[in-house]
Amino acid sequence: MSTVSIRNVSKAFGESVVLREFNETFGDGEFVTLLGPSGCGKTTMLRIIAGFEKPTTGELYIDDQLVSGGKTFVPPEKRSIGMVFQSYAVWPHMNVFDNVAYPLVIKKQNKEQIRERVNRALEIVHLTKYANRFPNQMSGGQQQRVALARALVAAPKLLLLDEPLSNLDAKLRESMRFEIKDIQKQLGITVVYVTHDQTEAMAMSDRIFLINRGIVQQSGTPQEIYNQPVNQFVADFLGKVDFFKGEVKNGRIELTSMGGQSIPYDGPRTGKVEVAIRPENLYFASDGPLKGKLEIQYYLGDVDDCRVRIGDELVRVIASGYEYYKLQEGQEVSLGIRDFLVFDDDGMLDQMLTIQT
Repeated sequence: MSTVSIRNVSKAFGESVVLREFNETFGDGEFVTLLGPSGCGKTTMLRIIAGFEKPTTGELYIDDQLVSGGKTFVPPEKRSIGMVFQSYAVWPHMNVFDNVAYPLVIKKQNKEQIRERVNRALEIVHLTKYANRFPNQMSGGQQQRVALARALVAAPKLLLLDEPLSNLDAKLRESMRFEIKDIQKQLGITVVYVTHDQTEAMAMSDRIFLINRGIVQQSGTPQEIYNQPVNQFVADFLGKVDFFKGEVKNGRIELTSMGGQSIPYDGPRTGKVEVAIRPENLYFASDGPLKGKLEIQYYLGDVDDCRVRIGDELVRVIASGYEYYKLQEGQEVSLGIRDFLVFDDDGMLDQMLTIQT
């Protein structure tokens, strides 16, 4: 398949810098996700890889070939890539077979080769029996699979996907995640995937690049980024989390806004800190370190999504759905903690809250 090497790539539109010194190599057969909020630069990076944008500085290699940088620029059609966009972009006047065949037709390949490749692509995306249907006779998920088959039919070295599932409903999104991942494993193709959906990134990726304001905040496996975030932005963006200000004192962290309640701590940080607790890491215990009152609980079937008042804080707890029947709103409760994160109190949390409001 293919590797992608990005060397000191930056991109500016006039005075606005949207990417800053992106340096990375995406490995052969790797599923890489560029994750981040709207406007962070992830789609711009994908468009530079595709050849729809030129980098302002830096170089981009596909395998050993320089495709962007300096005076060199290889156009998209000569980069051996397949691309799937957010919109299905299927031709409404063509049936499924002709939609998928289109890239091969414009390359003037012979009819027998086209038939073989299209049938193979439709088999991969489970649309063989829909070859003669038109897009208006198909669901959104089926149309997205047509777009995927069209991207795969020319056997590209590299598959680029730009938020391809965002127009689908929740159940279709979930099923398509696994279909795309299965296809990638089956073909061994290198994939660069753009999304703002953390669940998609976690479910599909070998590595995630979390970008904010044009800068890669952290890269790593989903497990690394989720469990070992390098800063508050990463912790906040990937997964659910609550932040609380505290101070390290005598082997414990005193949580200022929780009426002085404290939790044990044997880490390296001292003085004022910010504690990040994911709601699934709290649980109802007979004698936990935190005491409060259950204000409200939301029964969601598989989980009981609770809010517990501790001092001035409303703390979120995600417990098993069975807990719903054991608890009552207004009840005094005790919380245990499986795990938590500690950051320096460097003002980043205050900046994040200011941006959000």
